[in-house]
Amino acid sequence: MSVASVDTVRFVEADAPAPVLLTVEEAAYCLRIGRTTCFALIRTGELESLIVGGLRRVPADAPAAYLARRRAEKRAA
Repeated sequence: MSVASVDTVRFVEADAPAPVLLTVEEAAYCLRIGRTTCFALIRTGELESLIVGGLRRVPADAPAAYLARRRAEKRAA
């Protein structure tokens, strides 16, 4: 990961409340995937997102839900 992309990920301070929404970059970082791949998952509906004031945001629980669905699909296969 480049220094520039690390700067875009905001780490939460210990006493701050947990974020409810993530930027696409933060969601990509959580999933350890690239920003373009994250946008592709959003475009196909595999990763939940919404628009807030013109900005695309990913609910904080959406990356975990995506992984849970992928694991369930793998077990069913």
